Amino acid sequence: MKRLRVGVLFGGRSTEHEVSILSAQSIIAAMDPQRFEAVPLYIDREGRWLTGASLKRLVSNAAARKYVYLPPDPTQHSLVPAQDGEPPSPLAGEGRGGGFLPLDVVFPVFHGLNGEDGTIQGVLELANLPYVGAGVLGSALGLDKIYMKRAFAAAGLPVVDYLPVTRRQYERDPDAFIARVEEGLGYPCFTKFANSGSSVGTTKAHNRAELVEGLRLASTFDRKLLVERAVDARELEISVLGNDEPEASVVGEVVPAHEFYDYEAKYLDEGSRLLIPAPVDDAVAQEARRMAVRAFQAVDAAGMARVDFFLERTSGRLLLNELNTIPGFTRISMYPKLWEASGLPYPKLIERLVELAIERFNDRQRSQTAIDSRLLPPEAGE
Repeated sequence: MKRLRVGVLFGGRSTEHEVSILSAQSIIAAMDPQRFEAVPLYIDREGRWLTGASLKRLVSNAAARKYVYLPPDPTQHSLVPAQDGEPPSPLAGEGRGGGFLPLDVVFPVFHGLNGEDGTIQGVLELANLPYVGAGVLGSALGLDKIYMKRAFAAAGLPVVDYLPVTRRQYERDPDAFIARVEEGLGYPCFTKFANSGSSVGTTKAHNRAELVEGLRLASTFDRKLLVERAVDARELEISVLGNDEPEASVVGEVVPAHEFYDYEAKYLDEGSRLLIPAPVDDAVAQEARRMAVRAFQAVDAAGMARVDFFLERTSGRLLLNELNTIPGFTRISMYPKLWEASGLPYPKLIERLVELAIERFNDRQRSQTAIDSRLLPPEAGE
């Protein structure tokens, strides 16, 4: 059986560049070499695509780098050399049989802007390549916290109270928006920018001065901002896997080392704890799993997503926080750990995601892209 050549896309022009590298390293190391030929595709901070024989050489040795690009040509399915002055010759020494390094599947491992927001998914759609994870719409909705919440609300799913504002609206009359927050949400509250992940740029405001500073920080990252009511709650997470018939994992709980689960608590401070399975009643676990699948479907996700919840301490009410279409994917990240606890180990999870990518691609190929002229009215053909 021919090995599938899987391009693992990582890095990118995002505040979560480093996290993406860690996820890609784990995925490539865990791929079954009997089934897959992993091709690391690193996008640097300038947006250039690079590949090489190994991640170590790729990142640390400039002489081993090959600059490439993926043309939006649905007939090619191949990486093409992109260095200045380089003739359009095969990528020598890379993979099987020479040629322009064709790819069978792409595994995007981006977190945040330009990779998780539908941008790279659009490139892969134009190239007509199977890829892991949500499509353009699901990715865009899954990253934009404002429109994600609107999609959840339209599906009848409960979300935390919030107020959106654009950077320009806020700068035009900051006092008016501050007054709306204080009247409608109160303190404490969270300030965020809409297209963010890993809690980058998220701060907790206990008073007006902290709210103003939090909005100032968030506005340096994005043109769309939001403020959320802070709730006294436990943080639960569920991994979802599948396409049209998604399944939910066991429930996990995050106990952050800080006042909330910020970037430092997630990646730098070892004091945060992950409880798998979460110590919650069966009824709460079943309801959370049901809501996770509905949230996945509400944004038209595919392949994978991690769904995060708040469980209010006083009322016991479940509230949807957010959905991540490309969650952290190291061996110690919550998404794979939840599936491991559900009976699907890390290497098998990667295999399943590749299978789902191909399944979704094959289904998409069944859709017509042209209309039979015999079906058109007579005047249309004149």
